[in-house]
Amino acid sequence: MPRKYSKGAQEKVEDVMHEFKEGKLKSGSGKKVTSRKQAVAIGLSEAREKGEKVPKKKSSSKKS
Repeated sequence: MPRKYSKGAQEKVEDVMHEFKEGKLKSGSGKKVTSRKQAVAIGLSEAREKGEKVPKKKSSSKKS
C-alpha cells in the first residue's frame, strides 16, 4: 500500500508540532493554538500549499 503522506509533509507536521509544544504556534487569526488536532491540520495545510503529497481535505458537513 502506498504512503498517504510524503516525507516533506511529514517533516512539515513535525516542525509545526514542535512549535505547538513550545507554545509558539498561532492560527490564521493570530490566536494561540491549544489543540493537537488543530496543530496537525495547520501542518498538513501548509504542506499542501507547498505542493507536498497530502490527501484532500475531508468535508466537514455532517448529515443528520
